Amino acid sequence: MDAIEFINRYPDYMTQLEKVVRPEFEPVIKKLKALDPHNIVKPEQYLNSDSEAMGVVFKLFLKEIKDKV
Repeated sequence: MDAIEFINRYPDYMTQLEKVVRPEFEPVIKKLKALDPHNIVKPEQYLNSDSEAMGVVFKLFLKEIKDKV
């Protein structure tokens, strides 16, 4: 998956993440939804699978909640 495909699918990844996290993390989800996915991956970056792309999103989420749990 190239960077453009990741950018196009980013809202879907956020929806998936939103479905599995506890309600108290809604502000974190809101913050991640506001991010520009162009700033998450580099134009030349290639992700091997949908799972790897979702991993990028999970890493962002974990980074945000690191100090909150």
